Amino acid sequence: HVQLVESGGGSVQAGGALRLSCKASGNLYRKNCLGWFRQAPGKEREGVGGVYTGGLPPFYADSVAGRFTISQDDTENTIYLEMSGLKPEDTAMYYCAARPPQRSELCEYWLVSRRAAENYWGQGTQVTVS
Repeated sequence: HVQLVESGGGSVQAGGALRLSCKASGNLYRKNCLGWFRQAPGKEREGVGGVYTGGLPPFYADSVAGRFTISQDDTENTIYLEMSGLKPEDTAMYYCAARPPQRSELCEYWLVSRRAAENYWGQGTQVTVS
């Protein structure tokens, strides 16, 4: 049973925009940390941004702040990553992830933690900017 499903990736021109979606199961979605990660070939995995779905503002890596926006739709158990002003360096596989529900650290810390193997992960969606 799939618990995180990403969609919306594709190929766009530099300067373009794209919106990614991540639909989560109810147990993972409610009052939890959900976030977006990306990884390009030969580069470290990077936490792009995240949100605590219980009612706190989203937060972002410096590399995307001002260009990317995370939003949520509680009726659909879905978070979104709206990307604008896309650059070639944004090219990567983008993954949705959720903090294991039994953990309780602040979501900003969860996003940059070294415990990624414990996360719930989507299968990823490719974003290519050229």
